[in-house]
Amino acid sequence: MDAHIWTVKEAKAKFSEVVDKARTHGPQTVTKNGKNAVVIVAAEEWARKTRRTGNLAEFFAESPLRESGLTVSRLQDSPRKIDL
Repeated sequence: MDAHIWTVKEAKAKFSEVVDKARTHGPQTVTKNGKNAVVIVAAEEWARKTRRTGNLAEFFAESPLRESGLTVSRLQDSPRKIDL
């Protein structure tokens, strides 16, 4: 069996080794019933891959829809009354 693919049974029995290999050799795949179930990655890699780049204003400024000619009208109604 490939060194970076583990069955659930193997991963449970050698969890510390799976974690060590994820930190030193990259993502480790765990299979269940012969199908990929989860991937274990180092915390540093997870943080790097899930880090947001930019902000919402930059996202909209770079959007290809910016120059699409779309116009959005907004109602100028007064606020609705709420019964308390």
